[in-house]
Amino acid sequence: MMNRLNMEKPGRRWYSDPAFIACTFLLTGVGLVTLYSSSFAFANRFFGNGYYFIGRQIRLGIAGVGLFIAAVFIPMKFLRKMILPLVLGTIALCILTFVPGIGVTKNGASRWISLGNSTYQPSELVKLTLPLYLAHIFDKKKDQVNLLGRGVLPPAMITSVFFLLIYLQNNFSTALFIALNGLFIFFMAGVNLRYFFGAAMILFPVSTLLILSKEHRLRRFISYIRPDWEPLGAGYQVRSSLLTIGSGGIWGKGIGQGTKKIASVPEIQSDFIFSSYAEEFGFVGIVLFFMVFGFFAYRGYRTALRSEDTFRRLLAFGLVTMICSQVLANIAVVSGMLPPTGIPLPFFSAGGSSLATTLIMAGLITNVSRHKKEKEVSFGP
Repeated sequence: MMNRLNMEKPGRRWYSDPAFIACTFLLTGVGLVTLYSSSFAFANRFFGNGYYFIGRQIRLGIAGVGLFIAAVFIPMKFLRKMILPLVLGTIALCILTFVPGIGVTKNGASRWISLGNSTYQPSELVKLTLPLYLAHIFDKKKDQVNLLGRGVLPPAMITSVFFLLIYLQNNFSTALFIALNGLFIFFMAGVNLRYFFGAAMILFPVSTLLILSKEHRLRRFISYIRPDWEPLGAGYQVRSSLLTIGSGGIWGKGIGQGTKKIASVPEIQSDFIFSSYAEEFGFVGIVLFFMVFGFFAYRGYRTALRSEDTFRRLLAFGLVTMICSQVLANIAVVSGMLPPTGIPLPFFSAGGSSLATTLIMAGLITNVSRHKKEKEVSFGP
């Protein structure tokens, strides 16, 4: 008699990546502690309230946690239906930065829109919207990914629109950063390398011309090449940052005990907050910082590799890369390896726009990890 092959109907259950979630909230907590320590003296001096920055960050962080939870549980089918409105809405918000009475200009840059007593930076939303759009369009056109008219040009045009809008806000570094992250998703989607050579032939000379077109960009670039060229001008912030990082020694000075942060490094609560962290946590703290972010990247990319379809895989790859490349770019700036860029340190830098957006990104990565796991198949006679 022939044996019959009996197979149980696969059972399914949802699960998330608890290690990735724990890592996300660990970074958020350490970021809040570092911001409080780095910003208290500055906020007390200029705003008469030492809790000015940390208070805003906590309020927006609470909202960010709510958005994180919403991102974890939002159905992917519904999310994909909302991508076109999200793209159009993000473009509209970027345009609003140029509208008098709505847009807010600081230090010659029109990067914010007014929301009553607070502001919002639409370029932070682009860091979320662009990976969503590219993952969606490359999944939708996966059989046409190397056709110039149908597969390459539509996502390239949207990427270029975001680049142009952010550049016109006098935020060239963020525009270039977002464009490069977009190209990474093009690469992961399997776009032929010949298109990347074409993009490089356009992007490199255009970027060079844009750097030369503004005096402050040129001064920063020259100061980067020759650190001693303008030690009290364009190079002052980076030189002060390096001295602050070095003053932490092996073990650091302890939380709240840093002294260089008080007056040495301009905007230490924002783009240069890593200097304050390094001063108070020392070399050991820096190693732990990279270990935690390295683990964050590992779990995120692991989620991407295990995802069940092209959209989820590209989305997770794009979001993890967007967060981690910001970390690397920010630290490269504060350590003098790159010219100042204005790119914040995720989870750490003051600015609710950045923190909220980063938490939404982490929530969507967690959402991708919530795949269905089939029970082991059993066989019987």
